Amino acid sequence: MTAPTFVFVHGAASNSFTWAPMQRELALRGHRSLAVDLPGHGFGATFPAAYQAPQDLAGLATAPSAIAGIGHADNVAHVLDVVKRVREHGPVILVGHSRGGVTLTGVGNAAPELVDRLVYISAWCCVDDTPAGYQTSAENASSALSGIGGLIAANPAELGALRFNWRTADAELLATLREAMLADGTDDEFHGYLNTLEPDESLDAGEERVNAKTWGRIPRTYVRLTADRSIPVALQDRFIAEADALTPGNRFDVRSLDISHAGVLVRPGEAAALLSSLVQA
Repeated sequence: MTAPTFVFVHGAASNSFTWAPMQRELALRGHRSLAVDLPGHGFGATFPAAYQAPQDLAGLATAPSAIAGIGHADNVAHVLDVVKRVREHGPVILVGHSRGGVTLTGVGNAAPELVDRLVYISAWCCVDDTPAGYQTSAENASSALSGIGGLIAANPAELGALRFNWRTADAELLATLREAMLADGTDDEFHGYLNTLEPDESLDAGEERVNAKTWGRIPRTYVRLTADRSIPVALQDRFIAEADALTPGNRFDVRSLDISHAGVLVRPGEAAALLSSLVQA
């Protein structure tokens, strides 16, 4: 049997680079993988001169964004194209982290025949509501991300995109962000992770929900991150429960790792072992 390829989809304000440690761990276990840059990300991302040090906050608020006008449909189309090409060489295990889960759902809805397994790693999996609805739900109330509004560096309506200043010197804001993303990491790991992030993200997260007739046919795994303060475990569990109720004949294979939202990327050994076990199963 042909060995599968892991195809990784990143989360908000991120890129393929953040998957490099995971890909290294998988390669050492003999697995093939590919990490996608969604449109407007990676080397296609906008890094205004005003974002550098010393920063020009006024200029940062007005510099045009290459991601303006790019949305959920573009992300799904891009990943579909990648998956079609990879599928020519064997099975595909499509893996998404955080907001990347919305793209996974879109691909699964559109072309279940191209995906052999979906893996959501503390990722959005919308079933009964939209991303906006889940964000205001009781299950998401404890998310530490609610305290990082000060990172917004421009008016989204005017810019046509979300722009974050990950290079802020605001100590209180950085402490809140660390609690949300990497509370179990060192200072160097946290600062290193921040330097992988991009200023801009699309305004359009989409409103796509899982389709029982297409997405619902694909074997799927949900990796719960129990130390996640960004997407609380209660919300992760709601995604799982709603999906299982929709397709009771094809329930999530649920795994758990006691690690933070970004910790799974910074120190991916346990997650790589888990992914490797899906191939061996």
